Amino acid sequence: MKIPKTLKRHCPKCNKHTEHTVSQAKKKGQGSVHTQSRSSYSRLRKRGSWRGFGNKGRFSRPPIGSRKMSGKKLTKKTDLRYTCKVCGKQHSQRTGMRAKKVELI
Repeated sequence: MKIPKTLKRHCPKCNKHTEHTVSQAKKKGQGSVHTQSRSSYSRLRKRGSWRGFGNKGRFSRPPIGSRKMSGKKLTKKTDLRYTCKVCGKQHSQRTGMRAKKVELI
């Protein structure tokens, strides 16, 4: 996927469309997230890990007909950072697109 090095985007700080420079950052994995943060704690509670280990009765098995997808994903999502040329504020894209190779032209 080819992306231009500069493009016009909306800057949340300037509150108008300005010229931005694009840079690519390395996507962080799940392990790099802080383990004791409030969001990760609530995520663990929702997942049911706080109940302990072992069999959870009928909740241990997936329902009939739903099978978990197996296999490794071939690509990673892009993590693009946009820097405003006017104010210098940097912000990232909301969700990345899957691409094997990202090239800034």
